[in-house]
Amino acid sequence: MSAPPVLVMMARRPEAGRVKTRLCPPLTPAQAAALYAAFLRDLVELLRTVPGMQPLIAYAPAEAADYFAALAPDIARRPQTGVDLGERLAAVTNAVLGEGVPAVLVIGSDSPSLPPAHIAQAVTALASGADLVLGPAEDGGYYLVGLRRPAPALFTGVPMSTPTVLRDTLAIAEQLGLRTALIDPWYDIDTIADLRRLRTDPTPLRHTRLVLTELLNNLAE
Repeated sequence: MSAPPVLVMMARRPEAGRVKTRLCPPLTPAQAAALYAAFLRDLVELLRTVPGMQPLIAYAPAEAADYFAALAPDIARRPQTGVDLGERLAAVTNAVLGEGVPAVLVIGSDSPSLPPAHIAQAVTALASGADLVLGPAEDGGYYLVGLRRPAPALFTGVPMSTPTVLRDTLAIAEQLGLRTALIDPWYDIDTIADLRRLRTDPTPLRHTRLVLTELLNNLAE
C-alpha cells in the first residue's frame, strides 16, 4: 500500500516584529504576533482534520523546535532550510518527495480560514494526472502548491512576495512541460481590510476569532 500524500504547513515561530509585519501599524508588533499565534493554532486543527494526508510542519527559525513540539506534539515537524522563501519551498518539496510519497502539498500560515475542500480539490487534481497544482491567492500569489515530482525551479526561479508570483510560476511550469491545474482561489491575511473580511468569514476559527474580535474592537475605539 502506497504512502498517503504529505500536507506541509510552512510556519514561523510567532515573534514580535517577525510575523505579520504588514499589519503594523495599526497593530503593534506584539498584537500581530498574538494574532499569528492564533492562526497557527487554528491551522494545526485543520492539519489534523484533513483526511488521507500525512501532516507536516516545516518551521522557522531552526531554534523553534520546542515551540512547535508544544504546539503540535502529534504532528511531524522539521526545520526549514534555505536563505529565502523560494529556497525553503524547493528544499521541503524536494526532501518530502525524495522520501517516496506520491505527492506533496504545501500551504502557508496566512490563510487560517482555508476550506478543507480546497485541499481536497488539489489532491484530486494530482491524483488525476496533474504534475503541479496551484491555489491562486487574490494578491497574485498562491496559497497552496502541490507536486508529484520535484521542480525546484518553480520556487528558486520566481521572485516571491510580488503581485506576479502566480503568473511567473505558471510560465516556468510551462517551460518545464508540467501538466498544471488551478483550484479555487482563496485569500491571505496581509492587511487590515483582510482582517475585517476574516471577521465576517463563517469559518469557526475558535482561536483566531477571540483575538481578532478584540483587536478590531480596539481599532474602532
